[in-house]
Amino acid sequence: MPTHIIKLCVGADTIADLEDWQQQQIKKRGRPVCGTRMWPKRIEDVVKGGSLYWVIKGVVLVRQRIVEVAEVRDDHGLRCGLWLDPKLVRVSPQPRRAFQGWRYLDPKDAPPDLAKRGRSSLPEDLQRQLIALGAW
Repeated sequence: MPTHIIKLCVGADTIADLEDWQQQQIKKRGRPVCGTRMWPKRIEDVVKGGSLYWVIKGVVLVRQRIVEVAEVRDDHGLRCGLWLDPKLVRVSPQPRRAFQGWRYLDPKDAPPDLAKRGRSSLPEDLQRQLIALGAW
């Protein structure tokens, strides 16, 4: 069974901000990578179908499949790199409190993809308003 990871998307206010950052990663490294200080102990489960779920401004909005866990050198030195599929998959918005680092996310707790729920065309700001009202 795949194991997912959930992480705050620090510095991004929207999915478009994350897309821009990822495009820079692709130009620099050929594919997007997220550097982290801590290494997952369950690497095999993470790369066997696991995804990185991004929390943007307190809401899980998007995920990317993790294709490899390997070292990466970034502005902070040599660290754990979560190498990602470039495709961003929008998920059903799920509020999430702030936390440090990353956490494992059990598949049963992961929000479903929006395309599967038929709501992928709603604008991001409307999704956030519906969440705030408790209507999502």
